[in-house]
Amino acid sequence: MSSKNDRAAEAVDESVAERRTFDRFDVEWAVDCVASDTFLFASITNISAMGIFVRTVEPLKTGTRLLLTFSPPGAQGFKLEGTVAWVNDVRPDGDNPNPGMGIRFINLKLEERERLVEVIRTIAYLRDPN
Repeated sequence: MSSKNDRAAEAVDESVAERRTFDRFDVEWAVDCVASDTFLFASITNISAMGIFVRTVEPLKTGTRLLLTFSPPGAQGFKLEGTVAWVNDVRPDGDNPNPGMGIRFINLKLEERERLVEVIRTIAYLRDPN
């Protein structure tokens, strides 16, 4: 029988493993993030089929639902729903070169998922050194 702490550690391990199941690609795209009471203009610094990392010194709380609007170069723009999955806060000592928040896409329609995967495949193809 496993303890409550063991089950919690397993859940965290599964969450981290799931986050890294999909390849991430570095990008520099503008994104508008709209929550119920917040508008944030920020920058996407990496993307995967499951979500994005938004660089900002004002990350929102974990669990916050957002409407994300962004336009990859050469592709039709996206308006997707997401939720803040984790936060990398700004540290008072300045020892954090990458503050922001990881956002997991939610409620993606099949068409949106297919377009997103196609954009990511294009990035991967263009960056393939072979």
